[in-house]
Amino acid sequence: MSAHEPVGGRLLTKPFMVFAVLAMIGFAILAARFFFGLGAVTNLNDGYTWGIWIVIDIMIGTAFGCAGYSVALLVYLLNRGEYHPLVRPALLAGLFGYTLGGMAAVIDLGRYWQIYTLFMPWYAQFNSIMLEVAWCVTAYTIVLWIEFTPTFLERFGLKNLRQKLSKVLFIFIAVGILLPTMHQSSLGTMLVALGYQVSPLWQTQWIGLLFLVSAILMGYAIVPFEGILASMGLRRPVEGELIARLSRIMFVVLAGYLIIRFADLIARGALGLAFAGDLDAVMFWVENLLFVVPLLLLVQAGNRSSPRMIFIAAISLLLAGSVYRINAYLVGYHPAGGGWHYFPSVPEMLVTVGIFSLEVVAYLVFVKKLPVLHRA
Repeated sequence: MSAHEPVGGRLLTKPFMVFAVLAMIGFAILAARFFFGLGAVTNLNDGYTWGIWIVIDIMIGTAFGCAGYSVALLVYLLNRGEYHPLVRPALLAGLFGYTLGGMAAVIDLGRYWQIYTLFMPWYAQFNSIMLEVAWCVTAYTIVLWIEFTPTFLERFGLKNLRQKLSKVLFIFIAVGILLPTMHQSSLGTMLVALGYQVSPLWQTQWIGLLFLVSAILMGYAIVPFEGILASMGLRRPVEGELIARLSRIMFVVLAGYLIIRFADLIARGALGLAFAGDLDAVMFWVENLLFVVPLLLLVQAGNRSSPRMIFIAAISLLLAGSVYRINAYLVGYHPAGGGWHYFPSVPEMLVTVGIFSLEVVAYLVFVKKLPVLHRA
C-alpha cells in the first residue's frame, strides 16, 4: 500500500471556481498580448525591458518552486529520511513553480515564435548567463515531471512500471539537486552584468550566493505554508512534528543568510546607503525586517513547535525573499540615461494573478485526484 493517498472530495468548490475565473481572465489578456504585442498590455519601455512577469513569475515563482530542491537536499543529500513524507508535496510545489515560470518566460519574449532557437547550439552564445539559466530551468522542469511520474503510475495501478522507474530515479534526483544550485545562483549573477545601474545595496559579487541561499529558504518556507493551508482547507491533520523539525533548519539557514548579507554590505562600505532616506533605503529595511521577523520567532523553542508561529514565519520568509528579488531587479535598478519609469499595468498584474490562480487550481486537482499528500 502506498504511503500517499488522494484527498478526494468534490472538485468544483467555490474557491476552485474563483481561482479558475481569475486564471481565465489572465489568459484572456494573454490572447491580446500574443496578438497585439507586449506594448498593448504592459508598461515596459526601453529603460525597463522586463517587469513583473519576469521578476514575480520567474525570479520569485521558481524560488517558490525550490521546495522540492530544498527538501531533496535534506532527504537525499543529507540522508535525513524522516522528512520523506514532505518530498512529494514539495515536489508538486516545485513542479508548478518551474512549469509556470517557464510559461511566463515565453509570455515575456518579444519574439516568442523563435524560442526554438534556444535549443540550437549554433545560435547559442555560450558566455551568456541567460542561456545557462534558460537551459537549466528547462532541464530541471523536465526532471521534475520525471520525478513526479511515480505519482501518476501509482494512481493508475502501473506497479511494474513504477518499480522499473524507481531503479533509475536516483539519477534524476541527483540531476535535480545539481540544476537549481546552478541556475538559482545565476538568476542573481545576471544582475552583475547590469553593473552600476543596480544600487550597491544589492549589487555585489556575492549576489549569486545570496540568491541561492534565499531560494533555499523560500523552498523550506513553502512546505509549512502549503502544508498548513492544505490542512485547514482540506481538513487534514498537520504534519506538526516534521514541520517543527524543519523550522529549526529554517532558523539556521536564515541566520547564515543574514550574516552573509550584512557582512558583505559592511565589507563593501555600502551599509550607509541604507540610511539615505530614499526609496531604495526604505525598501531595503522592509526586505530585511521581513527576514528578521521569522528569525525572532523561530529563536524561541516554543514557537518552533507551534504550527501557527511557523506559519507566520513562513509567510514572512516568502515575502522577504520576494521583496529581495523585486528590490534587486526593479526598485534598486536605475537605468542609464535617467528619466525611465516603470510601474506594472493592470493587465500585467491580472496576468500574474491569473498564473498564480492557475497554480492553485492545478494544486487542488492534483491533491484530490492523485496520491500526493501523505496518508493521514
